[in-house]
Order: sequence, then C-alpha cells, then structure tokens
Amino acid sequence: MSPPLLVLGVRRSGTTLLRVMLDRNSQLAVPDESYFVPQLAHRHRGRPDPDAFVDDLRRLPTLREWGVSPDEVRARLRPGMTTGEAIGAIYEAYAAGRGKPRWGDKTPMYMDYLPLLERLFPRARFVHLIRDGRDAALSFLAMPAGVVTRTWMHPRSPAAVAAQWRAQVRSARGLGARVGSTRYHELRYEELVADAEEALRRICAFAALPFEPAMLAYAGEAEAARKPHQRSLERPPTPGLRDWRADMSTEDRAAFEGVAGDLLAELGYETSRGPDARGRLHRARYAGLTTAWKAAAYAVQRSPLWRRRHPPLA
Repeated sequence: MSPPLLVLGVRRSGTTLLRVMLDRNSQLAVPDESYFVPQLAHRHRGRPDPDAFVDDLRRLPTLREWGVSPDEVRARLRPGMTTGEAIGAIYEAYAAGRGKPRWGDKTPMYMDYLPLLERLFPRARFVHLIRDGRDAALSFLAMPAGVVTRTWMHPRSPAAVAAQWRAQVRSARGLGARVGSTRYHELRYEELVADAEEALRRICAFAALPFEPAMLAYAGEAEAARKPHQRSLERPPTPGLRDWRADMSTEDRAAFEGVAGDLLAELGYETSRGPDARGRLHRARYAGLTTAWKAAAYAVQRSPLWRRRHPPLA
C-alpha cells in the first residue's frame, strides 16, 4: 500500500483549500478533519485488541460524518496490527468507499502531536503549508462567533496567535529535518494561490501522484464550501484575501512580531522587529498550557471516564 499523505499547517493557513484540491485526485481520498487520532492512539497502545478498538469507534461521531461504519473498519483489522495500522484502517475504509487506493489527512490540531504522527505512520509523507502568520492571525481572529471557542487553544489576540503559529511551524519544520526531503515537502500558501497548478504539480511529484487538472476545478462545489468560514472555496485560488499590511493595526503587528518576528524573518517574510520580553512570555505561556492540556487529555483518554463521556452512538 502506498504511504498516506498528511497535510500539516497552522489553522487558517490554507490547509482546507489544499485538502479540497488533493481530494479531487482520483488516487487520493482526504476527508474533513478527523480529531480522533490522539484519542485512539492513547487508548490503544502497542497491539490493539480489534473488538475493543471497534467498540471505541462506535463512540466517534467523525466516522458517521464520513459515512464509514465501524463494521467496515472491523473487516480490515487483524490480530497483531500496530495502533497506527489500526487507525489507518479507518482511512482505508473511507478511501475504499470513494473508489480510491490511497488516503490522506488534514487536521490542524495535530500540529501539537507531530511526534505521535511520526511514530504511528512511519511511512507517511508530509506536506507542510506555511502562510505568513500575520495573515493567518487576521483570518483566524475574524472567524465568526460560534465557529471557534477562543480559549488558549483558540487564541483571542495577535500575540496569542503568534505563539501558537511559531511553536507549531517550528515543530513541523523540526519533523521535516528528522524525516528528510523524501518524506517532507514545504510549500508557502502564497505560492499555492499565486500559481496553484505549479504548486500542485510539485506536490504530486513529491507524493508520487499523477497531476490531474480536476484538482483545480473545485470552485463552486457546495461540498467544498459547506462551512461559513470556508466561503473562499466558492472561487478559484485568490491571492490577497488577507493582507496584514493593509488590514493589521500597527499595535497588532508589533504584538505578533514581538512573539514571532524571528521565525517570520527566518522564513523570508518581511518584518520590522524581533521577539521582545513580552513576546517571550507569550511563548512560554503557550508552551506550558500546551503541555498541561495534553497531559490532562492523555489522563482522561486512558481512564474509564473517556467511555462515559463518549457513549455509543445510536
């Protein structure tokens, strides 16, 4: 079986646009965000028991949203499979239901779980989409109320977005340094929207996929733009949907660059300043909260409380 293709990127970096394009390839199925990988990986370490694994699948709404039944996945499980192989069977069932031989994933939340993805899927190839963090911040902070709950994981200020953006982009680039260029491909959002065909041809060459013109013909599809914050998918790739130079206040720009100006410069983006003391405090706070949240989530996922919180779906 060909290796999966995992799309990496900070929220509001264009990963949904790239997912929709890749999903139109006749050889690759990339569903909407999954969310379940860390939960299943933490609950079923080592060699999962197939029946216990499927019992947990019956509690996950994502499978229902994807149109995948736990019984379809059960038919693909065998004793001795690794946790990653068992999780991969979910995606394989999704891809098979669409007549495709290969699967991918696009879930920005996993940017905080990259070492886990690396262990689960040792043959996976990664495409990392990077967008100027100031434009990503403008897009994220403009999302309508109700689409996101702006806790520490869903930041409320440019400085908080910058801390998340910097940590996650650095983590993904660290993954790339570990796995090498045969498994990691880095692409700028600005390149994707400026010349989508050329960007897709490079991705397809990297991923051993055929380039197909249909990958560019997503605009206007109701399925592609079904969420309020995805209306830009109703039109072809469009540069300049957000422009921090015109739309970001001087104070917000200074706050963002005070946290992540060093990474902006490293990536070749224009910047007027580097990190300051307040920015370093934002970075330290984000790192501490991420560690604490992941530890708490792991404890719940390993305990009987997880099943009580996730009863079987009717």
